Formats: sequence, structure tokens, C-alpha cells
Amino acid sequence: MSNLDTLESELLAAIEGAETEASLEEVRVAALGKKGKISEQMKTLGRMTPEERQVMGPALNGLKARVTDAIAARKDVLAEGELEARLAREKKWISPCRCARLLRKRAAFIRSAR
Repeated sequence: MSNLDTLESELLAAIEGAETEASLEEVRVAALGKKGKISEQMKTLGRMTPEERQVMGPALNGLKARVTDAIAARKDVLAEGELEARLAREKKWISPCRCARLLRKRAAFIRSAR
């Protein structure tokens, strides 16, 4: 079980260390992909005795669920950060005075168009 605890701490550290969604996807594939660390551990279940399998099966499934949840949470945080950064770049600030002048000009234009 200690190797599963070590694996979990390594994977959670890698997930928290991911700075972009692309690097997070690399961590996900390395952990849960076809040849990922957790997938490789799951493949060993077939060679275990039924007693070992009863212990390791739920432990591996729990590890997989915790890693999947951590990846989803980190993905949400990264997406929110990217959205905030994009909004900060695109935000155009108009002073209240300028806004009022623009509205008056627009109203005058609409009145003259009638």
C-alpha cells in the first residue's frame, strides 16, 4: 500500500504543478492513459490472488477516483485563470464622463435622424 501512497502523492504534486491545460493533459495521460502508472497497476490485478485482489482493487479504484477528481478541479482552476487573464486583456475601460458624452452624442444623432 505504501507504493500506492507514494504514487498518489507524486501524481497529486504533478497535478498541482501543472501550469497549463496542456501540461495537465500530459499528467492525466501519464497517470490514467493506456500505459499510465495507474493503468499499469490495474493490469497487475489479474496476477494477484483473490485475497490480494480484494484489497488492491478498491485501493486502486479509490486512487483513480481521487486523481480524476484532482485533475478535474485543477482544470477548472486553470480555465478560470485563463478566462480572467483574457478578460483583463480585452477589458476596455471607459470613464463615466466619456460614457455620458458618448450617450449624449448618440441621442443627438438619433434625434437628428428622425
